[in-house]
Amino acid sequence: MGLIGILVGLGLLVALAFRGWSVLLLAPIAALIAAAFAGEPLLAHWTQTFMGSAARFVAQFFPLFLLGALFGKIMDDSGSVTAIADFMTGKLGARRAMLAVVLAGALVTYGGVSLFVAFFVIAPMGLALFRAAGIPRRLMPAAIALGTSTFTMSALPGTPSIQNAIPMPFFGTTPFAAPGLGIVASAIMLAFGLWWLGRAEGKARLAGEGFGPEDAAAPVDAAAEDPIVRERATTAHEFDPAEIHNGMHAFSAPPIALAALPLVVVVVVNLLMSLVVLPRLDVSYLAEERWGPTTLSAVGGVWSVAVALTAAIVTALAINWRRLPGLRATMDAGANASVLPVFSVASLVGFGAVVAALPAFELVREWVLGIEGGPLVSLALATNVLAALTGSASGGLTIALDALGPTYMKIAAETGLDPALMHRVAVIGSGTLDSLPHNGAVVTLLAVCGTTHRESYLDIVMVGIVGAILALVAVILLGSFVGSF
Repeated sequence: MGLIGILVGLGLLVALAFRGWSVLLLAPIAALIAAAFAGEPLLAHWTQTFMGSAARFVAQFFPLFLLGALFGKIMDDSGSVTAIADFMTGKLGARRAMLAVVLAGALVTYGGVSLFVAFFVIAPMGLALFRAAGIPRRLMPAAIALGTSTFTMSALPGTPSIQNAIPMPFFGTTPFAAPGLGIVASAIMLAFGLWWLGRAEGKARLAGEGFGPEDAAAPVDAAAEDPIVRERATTAHEFDPAEIHNGMHAFSAPPIALAALPLVVVVVVNLLMSLVVLPRLDVSYLAEERWGPTTLSAVGGVWSVAVALTAAIVTALAINWRRLPGLRATMDAGANASVLPVFSVASLVGFGAVVAALPAFELVREWVLGIEGGPLVSLALATNVLAALTGSASGGLTIALDALGPTYMKIAAETGLDPALMHRVAVIGSGTLDSLPHNGAVVTLLAVCGTTHRESYLDIVMVGIVGAILALVAVILLGSFVGSF
């Protein structure tokens, strides 16, 4: 009965979340259903297991949600993201519209700007470019997804995405885990995605298919205010779309060099903190009871990203101090945008903790660990499946590592497997099947671009799922035969 309860609870969670129900309600209800089928104490699982795990996730990662959303909002309201997008448009033009959209999204998200901020800024730019180039509007979501939601989220070394941060406390790694493999994976995702989009564009031109209705606009305002889009989106990434139009936008954008400077600061400070500053600090005090106790390997990765985002925020404020017409409103909107996402993902993590605590989960654990191909294959499959079921890369990844992370670290110690390799496999794995139709980022992107699943989802699958799976296979094979590099 225990395994049936897990399946019933999970089915309820997935089905109602897809219909726009709040995960804040669904996750504890689904967890209690699973516990009831197993004959476990319900109140204890709710207040001790569910809330304890959710609280630990918030305590561990809320600083990154807060700083990431705040940085994204400042970059948006200051006009910096728009300046970068306009620069890419001007340099590449309508002739290379597809590449311009992909690279603009990649630049801002690798620099720490929230995925959803990028959606709402790049969609209108992409619309104008695609119209001028005569490229079908239906291809725009896939082009934006390739730049914002694939290699810059899971593969590029040092990316400040929350998905790249989650494995660090479990594996004692840094944001730059397995940098060589990450670069290889990024190249595969980008090359495959551009090939597919170029092929799709070529076929459309041969068929005489143009942009579409000329009077169509990017419905960014409607998407930001859609409650169903909001509920789905907040489990997928760290920014609440409802806050996108709060605050006050600058009347003029900064020069491109100043607009891009905070993005450079994120990457450089993250690198210095990870590889130079933190390894040289005396943090023996962390062994004291009042700090956990904990270790640098458990908190260093989060510290690196937090300091990098803080430095970028200070830089963006210094550059745009006079340009931001309503600084308090911008800061408030950015801070508020982090709250619902972190609690939504924490609720998914709480659900996973209850499931993992049930006796029947031992069957699932044994099945996962018994998958042929070794620990890298089973880790990739576990993160893939959980991200697919929850519709959230960060939620699925945390559930997998909460339940199986210590086991994989034990295997790594026994076999000499590099935790950095496990980090990169887990993150890339979480960013593959999370892009199923019910994923919040997919729903939001389609709404922002004014297209439907029927029109655009196949191309999203190819650039967001197939390309990522190819990269994941390559990383597992290289890591198995060559090791981490």
